[in-house]
Amino acid sequence: MSRFWSPVVHTLTPYTPGEQPKITNLIKLNTNENPYGPSPKAIAAMQAAVNDHLRLYPDPNGDVLKDAIANYHSADGIARANVFVGNSSDEVLAHTFQALLKHDKPLLFPDISYSFYPVYCGLYGIDYRQVPLNDAFEIDTADYSDAGAIIFPNPNAPTGILLPLDTIETLLKAHPDQVVVVDEAYVDFGGESAISLVQRYDNLLVVQTLSKSRSLAGLRVGFAVGHPDLIAALERVKNSFNSYPLDRIALAGAVAAFEDKGYFEQTCAAINASRDTLTQQLTELGFEVLPSKANFVFARHPQRDAAQLAQALRERAILVRHFKAPRIEQFLRISIGTDAECAALVSALGEILSA
Repeated sequence: MSRFWSPVVHTLTPYTPGEQPKITNLIKLNTNENPYGPSPKAIAAMQAAVNDHLRLYPDPNGDVLKDAIANYHSADGIARANVFVGNSSDEVLAHTFQALLKHDKPLLFPDISYSFYPVYCGLYGIDYRQVPLNDAFEIDTADYSDAGAIIFPNPNAPTGILLPLDTIETLLKAHPDQVVVVDEAYVDFGGESAISLVQRYDNLLVVQTLSKSRSLAGLRVGFAVGHPDLIAALERVKNSFNSYPLDRIALAGAVAAFEDKGYFEQTCAAINASRDTLTQQLTELGFEVLPSKANFVFARHPQRDAAQLAQALRERAILVRHFKAPRIEQFLRISIGTDAECAALVSALGEILSA
């Protein structure tokens, strides 16, 4: 603490990111990173962008990336005016909270969800209410009444459970005068994107990232798709904060990643297959595993304490994520690694459980 702090700093509870330890021979299954590298075409494009042009500012609007995203979703009628780009989906979400989610009534989001949401509310002075998931850890959209705005991840994090697209559409119809933000960080691992609904609902904003399914967590690129009026609000906030959020290298790599659809589909399919195998193996070890459509699983063992399991795995140089939070303190969130990494995890858990 310091006497020089602004008053808001005293009240903040910052987001805690997943641990990034510097340990050799570590199996890192705690931050939902893609176990496979970026598209070789994306790497080549970034290498080509390292040239004399780095002395120049990048395009503040990121139009080349907006066009690539619009082209990728052209079947859904998406144009450049429907797209916003930023430095990670976290920054896109931060601008969204400030630009679109502060109203007379509280912002609603699940009680078990992305833990950055209450942090943004504290930072921007947004009144909010957390809506409990049901007993199956699912979002019940009927509970989202009397909202100023609504936001939720789909698939949800950390549960991995997917909300069907028709249920999202029902929610949009029930709240035509409220902004509904669907945070789709993990949608490419088995979900159907709500981007297909954007042209029908002017209150819908969909946020995605290149960190997960396109293996570019180190590049920090995110985007949003919505009605041009919603995008204009985000642009106003962005240009009051940082006019150049994406550098030349990031723009080049992100565009190439969207253009290499074959590599994207190949790695997503590999992760999904590994997820299904790991789910079966964990179930055989006695774990309850929630049905996941993300690149992670959320699991608990009825006879073993989750914190102790996480510590025992850590002693074997395997990291998983344990949340010390009500209702989920006995769950472990396990990122999907390579088949070899998942096999090592299962072997280690077998040893721990049999000890």
